[in-house]
Amino acid sequence: MSMEWGNKRYYSLNYFLRQKFGEKIFKISLDGGFTCPNRDGRVSKNGCIFCSPRGSGDFTMKNKDLSLQFEEAKAMMQKKWRSGKYIGYFQAYTNTYAPVDVLREKYNTILEKENVIGLAIATRPDCLPTDILELLEELNSRTYLWVELGLQTIHEDTARLINRGYAMETYVSAVEELKKRNIDVVTHCILGLPGETNVDMLETVNFVAGTKTQGIKLHLLHLMKDTPMVKLYEEGTLKLMERDEYVGLVADCLEKLPPDMVIHRLTGDGPRATLIGPWWSLNKWEVLNAIDDKLVERDSWQGKKYGL
Repeated sequence: MSMEWGNKRYYSLNYFLRQKFGEKIFKISLDGGFTCPNRDGRVSKNGCIFCSPRGSGDFTMKNKDLSLQFEEAKAMMQKKWRSGKYIGYFQAYTNTYAPVDVLREKYNTILEKENVIGLAIATRPDCLPTDILELLEELNSRTYLWVELGLQTIHEDTARLINRGYAMETYVSAVEELKKRNIDVVTHCILGLPGETNVDMLETVNFVAGTKTQGIKLHLLHLMKDTPMVKLYEEGTLKLMERDEYVGLVADCLEKLPPDMVIHRLTGDGPRATLIGPWWSLNKWEVLNAIDDKLVERDSWQGKKYGL
């Protein structure tokens, strides 16, 4: 190996945060009460076809006061870990899709909490007008911040199929604007989208590698009840990935990524009650361990084939 990241063969978020802050850092997922332009009619009323009715916030506490959400999640974490600090993760729906004053109030509610050292804000590239970029720049000057952008794929045919609702140029512009303000960017990619081959998915990962965003999230496509994608599955257009297939593909992806890009996620899961499949995704630690084993088996690591 050319590099070591603790006991991993990739640059994990846990390792990055421990190195940066010198202690355990926990993300607390939050539902800020936002909606999405791909749901309220500004872009579409149907949403992305894979997105659950909770707007990817299935593990947040919907309809609860934001401060209470934070305190309850923190209390649960403290039962297992007695010490550490926190990042407030605005996860559900589109978390820059509101007037600046509303956003500032919600973000500050979490930043004022004891032992909060930063924010993570998930949003769409088409929801970053200048005034909100300026707010994010202000936040970045006084706390640790990263912004997550849901790219999912670089292939326009797939983007139309999943009803993403914006063009590639919008993502590229958003990355440029955030990086211009020295704000860390984390890109979401989904592996297993309908009709995509391993070659297609690796092309997306290669593209993200070239952007040199600070981090990446690799998501396993998991099928949820009450999503438009169920119809594709019932028609046979969508085939869910097998575990070994997914593990090998993730190893391929890691080999292509730059060694200084932080790996924020390597799989995806959903609530058991609403998950259609793949069911093996519920065994998250088994999947992560299998990825570790695959890298050892190959004598491989993140960045081994970067730029090749």
